[in-house]
Amino acid sequence: MSTVLSPAVRLWLRSQLEHVDDLQLAIEAGDRQLLSGCIKRISVSARNAVYRGLYLSQVSIVGEQICTNVAQVLRGKPLRLTQAFPIVGEVLLYEADLNASLQAPLLAQGVIEFLLTLLQADGDKEDDLRQRTPEEIRLQDPQVVLGDGQVTLAATLLSVSGQTTAVVIRTGLRLSEGNKLHLDRPHWLPHVNARQGFPLRDLDGFAFDLGSDVSLRTLSLEPGQIRCQGQIMVSPEEE
Repeated sequence: MSTVLSPAVRLWLRSQLEHVDDLQLAIEAGDRQLLSGCIKRISVSARNAVYRGLYLSQVSIVGEQICTNVAQVLRGKPLRLTQAFPIVGEVLLYEADLNASLQAPLLAQGVIEFLLTLLQADGDKEDDLRQRTPEEIRLQDPQVVLGDGQVTLAATLLSVSGQTTAVVIRTGLRLSEGNKLHLDRPHWLPHVNARQGFPLRDLDGFAFDLGSDVSLRTLSLEPGQIRCQGQIMVSPEEE
């Protein structure tokens, strides 16, 4: 059974990724479990993975009690999940990964929503941008710089009316409840390499909800890289 299922799992994993180097896979399950469609444990590690345009330098994850359509796999059908299950692990992203990922619609849209939220909370900013929805804004020239306990984000927001607004913010980040990310002493900066800026005291502690499927244990910002550990729920794809 494992000789059939292991290639099917590897093929499924590769189908979820746009690119991956050195994909390592280990499956723990007895034949009786496999016949029922249950995989006790899967360990996966990979380097330079790209998922939906997001670049991940190193990934190491473990999933347990995974239910699949193994009976259909034996008849030559693609592997499919039948129930949601948690994966736990660690992900390492370098600064270059984040900057490459900013070109992906998934992350770019999140950055637009993040910056619009900050602008809408700042009454001194232009009314045109503060009244726009994320769908009415485009992101230009985004850049992330990772420092010791801080992240600097620079970008230009372009509205449908043609107005451009340059935004540079530097902030620390802290976690609470596993799925809430708080700004820690955020500052507006005149440019990305500025040593000092204008403190945004009203936004200190501002929280972003990462969703109920996410539970992070640690988030570490270091010069040039970010590392996080935690759990994410994986759900079957809708048919």
